[in-house]
Amino acid sequence: MVDFSRAEYLKQVNTLRSKSNHQLKDIGDQWCTPDALFWGIDSLFGPLVLDLFSDGENNKCLNYYTAADNALTKNWADQLSKLNGAAFANPPYSRAKQHRGHYITGMSHIMSHTIKQRELGGRYVYLVKVATAEEWWPGDKADHIAFIRGRISFDMPKWFIPADKRQEVTTASFGVAILIFDKTWTGPQLSYVHRDDLLTRGNTIMTRMKDEASRIVVAA
Repeated sequence: MVDFSRAEYLKQVNTLRSKSNHQLKDIGDQWCTPDALFWGIDSLFGPLVLDLFSDGENNKCLNYYTAADNALTKNWADQLSKLNGAAFANPPYSRAKQHRGHYITGMSHIMSHTIKQRELGGRYVYLVKVATAEEWWPGDKADHIAFIRGRISFDMPKWFIPADKRQEVTTASFGVAILIFDKTWTGPQLSYVHRDDLLTRGNTIMTRMKDEASRIVVAA
């Protein structure tokens, strides 16, 4: 655990983003959830209305927390009761850092806060790498785990400028699962969903939204 100021943490993030070029290792916590995947997940477990861990540019919901907000100090359940929906998280995996007694990052601490919020109410939908051997993996503390069949390709952040040809890969790809924390959940604890089904669902929804937006523009 590292104890330092939140301002220092934010300074590190902003310095990284402002560099003239980057290495793949610089991306760290900030690989982005593809839009089609998000909307596919939303169709199954949403509506998703609050993004818990955003960099300020990659938020998937209109309402979101950034590192400056420090989501681990917030009452998510209270916010969700106002927004009338569920929370989404593609969480940071970086080493645990603390500011004035409050954790900023660290998966074990993120999971601990999530479980506390679950008891207060609301649904929390996590997209995480499959890491059953890690200390933070919630196991039976999650109300539902949907393992995704097929590896998921994540997007690079908008600020990423490759330093050379070796840094020009377009995705990070690994096995992931969807974790549901919701004390009202009545379904099975485990399930499987295919990546292509999620992406098909998401692309269908995105096409529909574009069509509806086009009709609104024409009507105006």
